[in-house]
Amino acid sequence: MPPTNPEPTRPSPSAQPEEPAREGLFHDPRLTPVLSFVRCRGLPRAAVVALLVALAATAFAGRSVAVPEFRYLVDFSVPVAEIVPLAHAVILATTLFSPMADLEQTSAQPMTRHRTLYLVVLLALALGLTALPLVAGATNEVFVSAARNVIGYLGLAMLSARLFGSGLAWLLPLAMFGPTLLLGVGSDNTPEPWAWSLHPSTHTPAMITAVLLWVVGALASATAGPRQSERAEQN
Repeated sequence: MPPTNPEPTRPSPSAQPEEPAREGLFHDPRLTPVLSFVRCRGLPRAAVVALLVALAATAFAGRSVAVPEFRYLVDFSVPVAEIVPLAHAVILATTLFSPMADLEQTSAQPMTRHRTLYLVVLLALALGLTALPLVAGATNEVFVSAARNVIGYLGLAMLSARLFGSGLAWLLPLAMFGPTLLLGVGSDNTPEPWAWSLHPSTHTPAMITAVLLWVVGALASATAGPRQSERAEQN
């Protein structure tokens, strides 16, 4: 009898090739450049510090700070939630530039788009932190004023980081905040026209001023690299 061909054996279910394990979101190769861009600027650490400040502000959301009677005998106070945005702006602005600027300049793609997107992310993060006092009962008027202040102070911080280095991002915001607190209230117990951060949320010129400060600061940060003193790799 002619030999019969043996029937092909079917592989057992246990012998099936295993599917590759699905990688997590943070292991996606497409996100690697984005994560590297964020990490090298220290954003995670700065975000944690800013969150702690925001939580502290939330605990004191109902408190106000009296304006010092430096020039006139005034009875004017500012909610804590409207002052804390200064801290958010300064903390986040320290992450504007990377110490690996020389490597970024040799990248195959221009970094202007990445920097612009990063500035929008910083603004969204700052606004989110500013909204936390709403949980503790802060009014919508206070939130709008706080959002205006964080926009304006973030613009000043971006300008300061561009002019003096990200380590001195606090310089221009504090240079504005100090005179505003001491001299920003007139004899009629109302904010001076230039003291935009003290005006109520319905004051349109103050909002326009804050937005213009952010736009100017964003243009300065997005279109220019860090100062030479911030570069970690010197020739």
